[in-house]
This record gives sequence, structure tokens and C-alpha cells, in this order.
Amino acid sequence: MNQSQFLKTLKPKFKEFKVSLYLLKRNRLTKIAYYGVILLMLIAIIVPILLPSSKHVNQDTHPEDKLLEPSLQHPFGTDELGRDILKRVLIGTKISLKTALIAVGTALLIGVPLGAIAGFFGGIIDEIIMRFTDIFLGFPPLLLAIAIASFLGPSLKNAMLAIAVSWWPWYARIIRGQAVTIKERQFVKAAKAIGAPSSKIIFKHIIPNCVAPLIVQASMDIGSVILTIASLSFLGLGAQAPAPEWGLMVSTSRNYFLNAWWYSIFPGLAIFFTVLAFNLLGDGLREILDPKTRKN
Repeated sequence: MNQSQFLKTLKPKFKEFKVSLYLLKRNRLTKIAYYGVILLMLIAIIVPILLPSSKHVNQDTHPEDKLLEPSLQHPFGTDELGRDILKRVLIGTKISLKTALIAVGTALLIGVPLGAIAGFFGGIIDEIIMRFTDIFLGFPPLLLAIAIASFLGPSLKNAMLAIAVSWWPWYARIIRGQAVTIKERQFVKAAKAIGAPSSKIIFKHIIPNCVAPLIVQASMDIGSVILTIASLSFLGLGAQAPAPEWGLMVSTSRNYFLNAWWYSIFPGLAIFFTVLAFNLLGDGLREILDPKTRKN
């Protein structure tokens, strides 16, 4: 392929990207959420570099400054050990985003292939996979995550695994429904006719054509997973002290709520705005990627 042909192939893709970016920024709430998510990503990347390591911040206690009200020196106040809450909330951004991305990514790795296989082959294979999926869907995700995390033991890694096990059936359901429709299209039938292996058809034709609903669902699930991780940490099944995880900070602040309102308010607001940003972004992506909901 020469340079001119390469540029011709890029032209429609670039045009579609410009249209998508325009639609993303047209909705004011989605635009705010878009920049909010970018800001969270930057905080997660830059803050650990600019501030001391999380271990140092956790050990940097000042009992003489415990439970100080918000001030210019400590904008979010201090905790029961005199640690700056603003620093801990900022460092906690990396923990929350990292754990959410890993949990959602693991759920995708489990659910997407199983859903694609079920939808493509149908018959007894579809029945076995979907009935197995229904077993997991029979439990509320948070309740199932609590049960798995309790069994594995309290830690952030076990909490991520528990959430991934609780979330994968939803992706399997989405992909299965898409695969049932896509396998009837001409390009899939053509691939079958020339003798292409089933594995190649699934991973080269079925799954790539299911990316749009996956992106929308995953972007919205990141907010839900952050909330679930915070809930598990609040119950003592997720992050363990002295990690600056938002849910754990809210849990620890319960004993000081009447005397130090700021201790629980600021980590709680961090959870609220992060979940809200990802949910609004997911709604915006749905408008762009789903032709049925796209507004012209």
C-alpha cells in the first residue's frame, strides 16, 4: 500500500472521529464528564510522581495535628493521625481507578469470549454457557462480591477478583446477543464458506463488531465498580489500612463523624463525583456509538 492509498483509508476514519468528538462535546453534561474523567486520569498519573510515595504519606503522621479543620495549610483537614486528607484523597484516585480498570478488564476477558462462543455456536454449547451464566446472574453483584471476598479474605486484590467474577456474566449476555445477530451477516457466512476456523471467525469477525456496546457498558461499569470497591473496603473486605482508599477512609471516619465532618465528606465526594463522571460519559458514548440513540 503506497502513501496515497494509506491516506485515503485514513480519511473516512478521521472524519468519523471528528463527528464522534463533536457529538461527545455537544452535550454539556457529557462534555463536563469527558474533561472530568481526563482530569481524574491525570491526577492518578501525576500526583504519585509529584507527591511523596503513598507509603511515605501513610507513615507521615503528626498526632499533634490530628483532626484539624480545613484550612489553607490543610484544605481538606487532617485525620486522626494528623495526615493530610487532601493528599490521601489524591493518591486514592490512582488506587480506585487502577482497581476498577483491572476488575472491569478481567470481567471482559472472561465474559466476552464465553458470550461470543455461546452466540456463535448456539445449541447445546449456548445452553450450557448461558445456564452457567444464569447461576451467577441469580445473585445481586454486590452480595456475590461480598461473599467471594469474605471467602478469599480481606485484601484489595481479592476484592478485584470478587468483582470480576460478579461482573463477567453481564458482558457474556451482551456479547451473546450481538453474536447471534452478527453470525447471520454475509461476511461471516463468507468466512465460513471459505473454510475459516471458528476461532478465527469469533475473534476476527464476531468480537470486533461488538466493540461499541462493550465500550458503553464498560465505561458505565467503571463507576459502579469504584462504588463497589469502596463498599467492600467500607465493610473491611477490600483495601486495608493504612492504604488511602476512599471507601476505607469513609469507614475509618465513622468514629469521628460528629467531631470531624470533613473526614468522611471529602472522600465521599471523591467517590460521588468519580462515579457520576463515568456514568455521564457512558451515556454520552451510548449516544455516539448506538445509531438508535444518536441525535442528529
